Amino acid sequence: MKIKKIAVLGAGTMGHGITQIAATSGYEVFMFDVAQDMLDSGYSKIKVSVEKFLVAKGKISAEDGQALLGRIHTTTDLKEAGKDVDLVIEAIPEKIELKQKVFAELDEICPPHTIFATNTSVLPVTAIAGATKRPQQCIGTHFFNPAAVMKLVEVVIPLGVSDQTVETVMGFCQSLGKTPIKCKDLPGFIVNRLLGKLYQECAQMVLDGVATAEEIDTAMKLGAGHPMGPCELADFGGFDVIEMATDAIYNYTNQESDRLCILYRKMLEAGRLGKKNGKGFYDYLPDGSKVPFDLF
Repeated sequence: MKIKKIAVLGAGTMGHGITQIAATSGYEVFMFDVAQDMLDSGYSKIKVSVEKFLVAKGKISAEDGQALLGRIHTTTDLKEAGKDVDLVIEAIPEKIELKQKVFAELDEICPPHTIFATNTSVLPVTAIAGATKRPQQCIGTHFFNPAAVMKLVEVVIPLGVSDQTVETVMGFCQSLGKTPIKCKDLPGFIVNRLLGKLYQECAQMVLDGVATAEEIDTAMKLGAGHPMGPCELADFGGFDVIEMATDAIYNYTNQESDRLCILYRKMLEAGRLGKKNGKGFYDYLPDGSKVPFDLF
């Protein structure tokens, strides 16, 4: 199947990032959100990114930049977004009931050939697909933040999806300049399954007093060749996101090894979300520097 038009549901960080890379790759995109202010904000961020990082740096011409932006349509009407598209990529909040509700609504709106993809990072794709009458056309496409830059897409294979859907979506991801990798629909997929263990262990080590966050980060950067230490990476991802993802996996597996380290809950209770509010394992200063936070 040839994909020409797509709909992206959600104009937040992931939604507008996916919209940008799809429009950059020549696709006509309908970006949907329930809130007009979110749509305006998402489109504005795309416009700034195109003008500042693509046009101003000579990567594309001003005319091509305008054509790129012209391929993006924004709407708060789900029917308008989905009525005539070949692929829907859902990037709404990580609540399975909400995703199932939206997929069920799309089932009645979209043409019979439309493929439904969810950008969930931890929720079971098979359960989301089960809300539709077309599970053979439902799949996971886990983009990474920032979506316009990060090369990887985890293509998550739920039970019941057809080979044709998998092949079509793999080809679509490659057309965006991404590297898609297939994985089974199991908790955490590949990256978050591995990162989740790293997040939990580094926090437990800090809690146990094995070493400071800064010492752990230095050890993993110089000893294991990681570009960013695990505590720095947890700050970047956000403790609220880590809590949500880890709880979702734990509720699914009930394995003690998947339980969230209590230090993250204490940090959240203290209003420390990570880099997004400048307070995590480190305090992030206005001049761009960071200093370790004295936990106890």
